[in-house]
Amino acid sequence: MNPTIQRISPNLWFNNEAEEAARHYVSIFNDSKITRVTRHGSEQNEHHPVEEGTVMTVEFQLEGQQFVALNGGPQFHFTEAISFIVHCESQEEIDYYWEKLGEGGDEKAQVCGWLKDKFGVSWQVVPANLSTMITNPDRAKAERVMKALLQTKTKIDLRALEEAYEG
Repeated sequence: MNPTIQRISPNLWFNNEAEEAARHYVSIFNDSKITRVTRHGSEQNEHHPVEEGTVMTVEFQLEGQQFVALNGGPQFHFTEAISFIVHCESQEEIDYYWEKLGEGGDEKAQVCGWLKDKFGVSWQVVPANLSTMITNPDRAKAERVMKALLQTKTKIDLRALEEAYEG
């Protein structure tokens, strides 16, 4: 395998917003960039006719993780069945990613730290230590955190989870 190619890369299917979405995402995350844009040639696809020169795929990195965005047409849509988790070290990070990723998204889809962005992609903006808290061998601590988490109406309040954890 080519050492410069990541073995597994998420591929995001957009109608025709691949470049806009990639530019949006790289503006939010550090160590992020668009690495390649491919355009349609003169070939035509009977399922999704496009003009020559329009964007077909955009390869980009977020925090060093490779992604591909495809302008594949309107046949498929994003669902919550797949989401990207953003692990945050502080409430400031939670607030930042929540605001940036949630901007223009469906506010009805914001619950328990989950949100849908303006392109319909689902994200989980969570504390980096959430998994440790909810899997703690002290079941009382873990259950208090889970209860606090499930009562969260939109973005996560790190202090509330930490207080639940401490009892």
